[in-house]
Amino acid sequence: MSEPGIVVGDDGLARPAWASVDPLLREYYDTEWGMPVRDERGMFERLSLEAFQSGLSWATILRKRPAFREAFAGFDPKAVAAFDDRDVERLMGDAGIVRNRAKVAATITNARATLALRDDPEGDLAAFVWSFQPAATPRPRTMAEVPTSAPESVALSKALKRKGFTFVGPTTMWALMEAIGIVDTHLLGSHRRGTSGIWPQ
Repeated sequence: MSEPGIVVGDDGLARPAWASVDPLLREYYDTEWGMPVRDERGMFERLSLEAFQSGLSWATILRKRPAFREAFAGFDPKAVAAFDDRDVERLMGDAGIVRNRAKVAATITNARATLALRDDPEGDLAAFVWSFQPAATPRPRTMAEVPTSAPESVALSKALKRKGFTFVGPTTMWALMEAIGIVDTHLLGSHRRGTSGIWPQ
């Protein structure tokens, strides 16, 4: 018998319900979600995609990720920071991505802020985000026990805003922290629980 909110797939592996049906989400959950991301470009991509996801489903963003990568120069912060008005109009005409002008502008703004962080004594974007890792992680049994924010995500949000970042609210930052392995919120019974290598279970 599986834990509440857990579904055992036809491959015999237990996953949360959100990752149990859609093959793309299942692959993402099995191979990426919750795995540590510690490089600048990888962190910038995840930060950008989490911002685009706001108000949408993650499945939508995941399906569009190849187009996002092509449109945003592989999420190379230096390249995106150089985008101008012509690039904004190009992006707004790209049906492969989410065409939200505020989010497009935020991605460019955040690329420039990412470059500025390279000279920050607290480290580049990846090191900066990881510096907000909680001393302890939630150990949820069910989806109802998974928080949507935490003091650390609130603090990270405020700190990034002070550094010039936008679209980095506390809930979005908590989702980022889950996705990049800063916290382990894999449900009890999931085959991924405890596999991040960060927290003892």
